Amino acid sequence: MRLEILPVLGIGHVTEGDDLAAMIATAAPWLRDGDVLVVTSKIVSKSEGRLVDVPADGPERLAARDEILAAETARVVASRGPTRIVQTHHGFVMASAGIDASNVDKTQLVLLPVDPDASARALRDGLRERYDLDVAVVISDTMGRPWRNGLTDVALGVAGMSAIRDHRGEVDPYGNELQLTQMAVVDELAAAGELIKGKCDQVPVAVVRGYLAATTPDDAGGARALIRDAAQDLFALGTAEARAAGLADAATLADGPGPTPADLTAVRRAIDAIAGVVAPGTVFTLVDEAEVRAGLVAEMPGWPDGATLLLGSAPTPVDPIGLVRFGADLHRLRVALAAQGVGSTLLPPPPGSPASAALAL
Repeated sequence: MRLEILPVLGIGHVTEGDDLAAMIATAAPWLRDGDVLVVTSKIVSKSEGRLVDVPADGPERLAARDEILAAETARVVASRGPTRIVQTHHGFVMASAGIDASNVDKTQLVLLPVDPDASARALRDGLRERYDLDVAVVISDTMGRPWRNGLTDVALGVAGMSAIRDHRGEVDPYGNELQLTQMAVVDELAAAGELIKGKCDQVPVAVVRGYLAATTPDDAGGARALIRDAAQDLFALGTAEARAAGLADAATLADGPGPTPADLTAVRRAIDAIAGVVAPGTVFTLVDEAEVRAGLVAEMPGWPDGATLLLGSAPTPVDPIGLVRFGADLHRLRVALAAQGVGSTLLPPPPGSPASAALAL
């Protein structure tokens, strides 16, 4: 396979309602069938009117941006200070939902296209019907990547070719059948186009020539085929968010008649699992709500009738290091309980108790 990457020069400023098919065909009369157009999502968004007005600076701008980000967010994946990694309504996981303030007036922000696959199909159809050009279209945007520094362009939308090249079932030169290999070829093409488009060169469209000549075009699924199913996503949350979700799960008791002997066994297994790592002097005690309200912490031989929670008693006397250890131990216990499939509810500790003092600090 021999590939060429060619810039499309002279696109110029794009505004709402502009005909991208006409602009690209005029700027690149040398386009030919089988080319892959890599189009920056920003000019697609501009032509589709996906711009919002915001103050030019100051706290009002930040407040407006936060409001827009919330509207574009389906769920928060991770949050550190002002940085928000979120999943958009499209399903993409991106910093700030792909909201962009570059290459646009300071009083505006650019949002992602509503349906990048549909935008790619519309552009491809326009070039085919009006200019008799049979090309594939990839709509690209810049993303960061987990565990790696730097940014790269990836595909948000695609038409005229498959997003993934599936090698499963093929045999390598050593006779091994490939079991898992699925290449995100549209992401690779998007990154290749970025090499020639740049961020400051005002070249929003690149052409990759030679790829489709060596493959079989397939329009199945669009770029949505790249979005990993939630059930297969092992890294769906940031570390802190995953821990918080685990604690929330562990803090929920299932509705029912009450704990069974199997529940009690699971609790004991959870406590045993962390027995070797808890701080000396930490005691985990099974108590019922009435005893908590009365400020009692008593050893129980088993899970009593009506028990509603597991309470960990903080070391006495209370000291800062002891409180830190107690908090860590309590976290370990709740995670161990969740691993055993048992929830726990931590009620507010009795006033004046060591645990109450811990919360106050």
